[in-house]
Amino acid sequence: MPPRRCLVTGAGRGIGAAVARRLAAAGHAVALSARTEAELASVAGPLPGAPLVLPADVTDPEAADALCTAVERAWGSVEVLVLAAGAGAAAPLTDTTDAEWERMLALNLTAPFRLLRRAVPAMVDAGWGRVVAIASVAARRGEPLVAAYSASKHGLLGLVRSAAAELAGTGVTVNAVCPGYVDTPMTDATVAAIAARTGRTSQQARAALERRQPIGRLITPNEVADAVLLCVCSAAITGQGIEVDGGAVQA
Repeated sequence: MPPRRCLVTGAGRGIGAAVARRLAAAGHAVALSARTEAELASVAGPLPGAPLVLPADVTDPEAADALCTAVERAWGSVEVLVLAAGAGAAAPLTDTTDAEWERMLALNLTAPFRLLRRAVPAMVDAGWGRVVAIASVAARRGEPLVAAYSASKHGLLGLVRSAAAELAGTGVTVNAVCPGYVDTPMTDATVAAIAARTGRTSQQARAALERRQPIGRLITPNEVADAVLLCVCSAAITGQGIEVDGGAVQA
């Protein structure tokens, strides 16, 4: 595959950072976005080439246009869009506030929609494009205590499927990667919340998450990045939600 122009959101750490590294190592030009410029600079520093560092809050209604415009001015239109920015939250259904519900939808669903809408026209005009959204196994099944998060990720997978069907035949593919529990700061926060709620130690809480996956361990960010790269390389994979969860969900 020739070098492509890539934009990765949520690239300051965790899965997004791993994806940015993997794309750069494969020879692609990578623009990295996240809220914290210092985190982005740390990730971008060792990357080959001259990556773009684009701090942004993707929940800002103007962010999608600003990010794509920045890439266009530097290199040309976005050819690979990886939507890795996201967050989780846990609370009983009846304790989930309107504000928390809206926060999950804004970050995990509305922001990806806006970026997809902004980037796709140039991909269609070029006859080639790749969009990969980082969803979750929570997009595949219902889980207690994560109604807002699960709803946002179910919505993201629905967006991916609809966009893929609409764009089939244009040369643009749209897929989701659905990780299980990944060894990231987001999972560290989940572990802390479980420990606080149940009285378990952090080690016990982490072990409980590891047992949720048949392989008996957390997924690594690089293993998720492998699946993203597969979606970028393939013209025949589209409209899919690819589980990277150690066999917990068999689709």
